[in-house]
Amino acid sequence: MSSGEQQPLPPQPRPLIKPKFTEKQATELVRRIFGLEVSQLRPLPSYDDQNFHVAAASFPGKGESPEDFVLKIINAEDSQNSDLVEVQTQIMMFLNGEGFPAPMPHLTQDGKVMSLETVDTGFCTQKFMVRLLSYLPGKTVATLPVTPPVLYDIGQMAAKLDKTLAEKFQHPLIKSLHRGEFIWNLSNVPLLKKYLYALGKSEYLDAVKQVIEQFQVNVIPKLSLFRPCINHGDFNDHNILVDVVSASPPNPQYRISGILDFSDMSYGYYVFEVAIAIMYMMIESKEPLLVGGHILAGFESVVPLTPEERATLFLLVCGRYAQSLVVAAHTSLLYPENEEYLMITAKTGWKHLMMLVEMGQETVEHIWFQTAESYRK
Repeated sequence: MSSGEQQPLPPQPRPLIKPKFTEKQATELVRRIFGLEVSQLRPLPSYDDQNFHVAAASFPGKGESPEDFVLKIINAEDSQNSDLVEVQTQIMMFLNGEGFPAPMPHLTQDGKVMSLETVDTGFCTQKFMVRLLSYLPGKTVATLPVTPPVLYDIGQMAAKLDKTLAEKFQHPLIKSLHRGEFIWNLSNVPLLKKYLYALGKSEYLDAVKQVIEQFQVNVIPKLSLFRPCINHGDFNDHNILVDVVSASPPNPQYRISGILDFSDMSYGYYVFEVAIAIMYMMIESKEPLLVGGHILAGFESVVPLTPEERATLFLLVCGRYAQSLVVAAHTSLLYPENEEYLMITAKTGWKHLMMLVEMGQETVEHIWFQTAESYRK
């Protein structure tokens, strides 16, 4: 490049879409839209949306006891797609009816599952979809030791969820889950190229480029061979709650008590769901290389993968690492005040991705598949 040429500029960041309601405003939303008095309210961590834990003082005039909820104010971008939010909410209700521990919406005062609120930010007008969801009990997997039985249960739950939706769920708005260039769909790993600027001159840049290139060559052409389904899309250690069944040391037992955050749902493939779960559960594990086998065993107890799907599992896990790490770097430039939450995965994620890349597909798959096979003996 000659001295007279200019370096290409990074893509312009998208408009700020994360809601920024104050606690006072959130309390007023609960009162006005849902008819509930708030006794306590505190912010919950979130990515693009804004969440609050709400303790309702009472249900005025109904004689019902106090209850806890999650007030979810959906980001301005997704709030433009009411069909998408509607079908996501209907899926939560359907899964709850099928026995899955999914949140249920508390209806608005006019009997709807959500309300679209228009807010004057001072320099523009934005619209945000608002829902009030039941607060589920339990602790996040991120706060507990990740044991093989828990990993197996997570894999099994992910497969049961996808299979149930594929076989039973029908809705007029279901086509809205075909989300095109949705950055969190694993099909769209190649779209990360436009966000690579956020890594600057990071030592990890070459590894990410390598993952994207291999993904384009070895995964994209094979998508037509995979079995399609609706993916939850974010089976991570902060979105899965567990309750203690037995606290007896040294091996306490847990059961899954909650599945949170259905905002990344989209049409994908069974193998996507297991890859996403493997990647996120590696984050909190003291033995990250063994995680894949336990989750795969649980998943395949319900939905055995085909040889073609198994052959891409390694690259799909690496692709999800690349998505999480690159998008987090990009988003933290937009919302530096939320950097601590946005970069949770990065604390160990880069180390894990580099480990996978350096060990290579054959070695890692051998560990995963051998661990999964041990469950069948």
